Amino acid sequence: MRVKRKKGVAVPYLAWMIIFTALPLVLVIFFAFTNKDGGFTLDNLTGLGNYVSVFFLSLILAAIATVLCLVIAYPISFMLSRLRAGRQGILLMLVMLPMWMNFLLRTYAWMSLLEYNGLINRFLGIFGIGPFEMINTAGAVVLGMVYNYLPYMILPLYTAMVKISPSVIEAAEDLGAGFWSKLFRVILPLSKPGIQTGITMVFVPAISTFIISKMLSGGNIWLIGDLIESQFLGNAYNYNLGSAMSLVLMVVVLLIMSLTGGFDQEDIEGVI
Repeated sequence: MRVKRKKGVAVPYLAWMIIFTALPLVLVIFFAFTNKDGGFTLDNLTGLGNYVSVFFLSLILAAIATVLCLVIAYPISFMLSRLRAGRQGILLMLVMLPMWMNFLLRTYAWMSLLEYNGLINRFLGIFGIGPFEMINTAGAVVLGMVYNYLPYMILPLYTAMVKISPSVIEAAEDLGAGFWSKLFRVILPLSKPGIQTGITMVFVPAISTFIISKMLSGGNIWLIGDLIESQFLGNAYNYNLGSAMSLVLMVVVLLIMSLTGGFDQEDIEGVI
């Protein structure tokens, strides 16, 4: 009886996975290898050669944004993990506070800040500097990625670093370890699960984004997400080609996850 009850509890979960995960994946694969008449074809995949530059640019910008997030988040996460519990809670709330705002509103805010007559150029103008062309550039897109996805790097790093006992660091100091020795031989290896999770959580949405590139580049810079959107919602409307692009993007993401080690379960639970 208990076994049957356990199986019954799993039914809603299995139904959810089949309807919202397995079935869409099957449809994507089906349309990627068929034409508009439903016949089998490889033209959709071979046609992706015309968009190699877009795929490459997406990889480069997503990688730059991920590295910047890691460089910024690592010292912040370590500082948070060394504070008292009460202060940790307050600062973590401040880190998560931007995530409570709508994604579009946060990106719109950066549009007003970076535009030619925006607040940043006006401030620099007080000192006789600028104005600079910051909006509609690749740098603006990377900045939008870093700003929106930085918390996804901080939280798993913090979750990993808070598990590092202060006594371990003190023992390294007693043994004569300097700053760089402590960093590369103690802290970095122990925080590796958080690094792997953070890289995955930032890189995956960064490489597939289309709102950030559309809003902060003014449509001048197209990423993979923009291409896929144009095949389903734009004038091109070729869902077969869009499915092929989605399939390739999924393969790329899975390869990246396999290289980085994917998600660490304990870190994900800590973030949630």
